[in-house]
Amino acid sequence: MNFPVTRMRRLRRTEAMRSLVRETHLHPGALIYPLFICPGEGVRKPISSMPNVFNLSLDEALKEAEKCAELGIGALLLFGLPAEKDEQATGAWADDGIVQNALREFKKNRKLDSLVMMADVCLCEYTSHGHCGVVARDGDHYDIENDASVTLLAKTAASLAKAGADIVAPSDMMDGRVAAMRDALDEGGFEQTPILSYASKFSSAFYGPFREAADSAPQFGDRRSYQMDGANLREAMREIELDIAEGADMLLMKPAMPYLDVMHEARQRFDLPIGAYQVSGEYSMLHAAFERGWLEPERTMMESLTSIRRAGADFIVTYFAKDAAKILG
Repeated sequence: MNFPVTRMRRLRRTEAMRSLVRETHLHPGALIYPLFICPGEGVRKPISSMPNVFNLSLDEALKEAEKCAELGIGALLLFGLPAEKDEQATGAWADDGIVQNALREFKKNRKLDSLVMMADVCLCEYTSHGHCGVVARDGDHYDIENDASVTLLAKTAASLAKAGADIVAPSDMMDGRVAAMRDALDEGGFEQTPILSYASKFSSAFYGPFREAADSAPQFGDRRSYQMDGANLREAMREIELDIAEGADMLLMKPAMPYLDVMHEARQRFDLPIGAYQVSGEYSMLHAAFERGWLEPERTMMESLTSIRRAGADFIVTYFAKDAAKILG
């Protein structure tokens, strides 16, 4: 059909009409809110590079979790800031670790029953050197020992599941960690606990504000030897295939905005539930524009989330989760 028989604007005339034919939808249950839990009581420490995001003591984190449940948000993703760090990341897998204690308290609170509790599995917040694994040094040279790191990561996953995590989410990018975690979970009696693998986590400049939030910046070197090269789409697909073969139940792409093509390609190839992490740099970048009046906050926020959903994400980890849920609710 040619103009004027075909008029594409007919279905755009009103908001009701646009809503009726909208192809991509957001809803609060598909949003996941990250929480950074720190020691102390009554602590609500602002993160300078991330407006409206805080390091929270457990009592304050409980209040925040209750707000998320009231808003219909689907899940929380928990990160811990331990009181002490060491080279073996002891706080990551200790029975009385900060996230383990938080999980036990959250599970006691019936107001939080609607929230899925996801626990990040990594060592960087807990190591004195800030890397995601065990460091081997030889003079001025260093390497991250893959297999020794995997052993600790598997212990961490089992410890978090024991404390009440509904889903464990490895973000370290060590080879073979999903299989090791699956074995550790099954041996511990947690065969029903799913693994959400950060299957293609890229070495990205967009993580900067998070490293302030989680106090996880490397004390030396960088993470390029284990996080993925941002130029490699085919390699990302191989990483995903390997994690699925090792037993991953769900997949997470990180970051979101610079890698929407990776999300789309993964959605075309794989049938597992797939999510994306709209990371700290994406959030802070948009907020900087909001504060200067360069972008309209509500429209920009929702457009950014819709683009992630349209690319193929079933769920989105985002610091905008509460604000978006208020609009969607």
